Amino acid sequence: MKVYIVFYSLYGHIYKMAEAIAAGVREVKGAEAVLRRVPETLPDEVLKKMGAVEAQKSFAHIPVCTVNELAQADAIIFGTPTRYGNMVGQMRQFLDATGQLWVKGALVGKPGSVFTSSATQHGGQESTILTFHTNLLHHGMVVVGLPYAFQGQMRIDEITGGSPYGASTIAGGKGERQPSENELAGARFQGKYVAEIALKLAAKE
Repeated sequence: MKVYIVFYSLYGHIYKMAEAIAAGVREVKGAEAVLRRVPETLPDEVLKKMGAVEAQKSFAHIPVCTVNELAQADAIIFGTPTRYGNMVGQMRQFLDATGQLWVKGALVGKPGSVFTSSATQHGGQESTILTFHTNLLHHGMVVVGLPYAFQGQMRIDEITGGSPYGASTIAGGKGERQPSENELAGARFQGKYVAEIALKLAAKE
């Protein structure tokens, strides 16, 4: 059973969360975590000016996802940074190319889930995930969040990402903050949870 983790990362925060998601998937017997990144749309000169080139080298080995690959997945967990309370343009463009999958109903009945990051604590993490869910619903996917069974999202002793909609991290205004252990734990929980649901759905087929 393959769980695809399809992400876009600019400075590496979402990639680190994706690795934690994958670790959670691998905790489920019979589940394989497949990491994929969506195509970059920014030219190299812009990435250089943004200071993102070095960070992107850390995940350059991850294969770029093709739209048709999604049909091979038993579940898909999408990761995207937040831009003004919504997904990044790179992810939007990738999803806009999935029309043929929608026509064929290729993703109907498959678990779909989302994780995100933002610069600030209230930078639109929840709205990004919730608006992303609309795409999953149009594809007929079974939307999976991060239940309160992961009690790390109940913490008030530290600033932390995470909501019932999905795992998240706070990157800081200059990208200086890395995902905390609590945020990574939420990502691992979400990966395992999605894989468990995918196995249950597969058993009923």
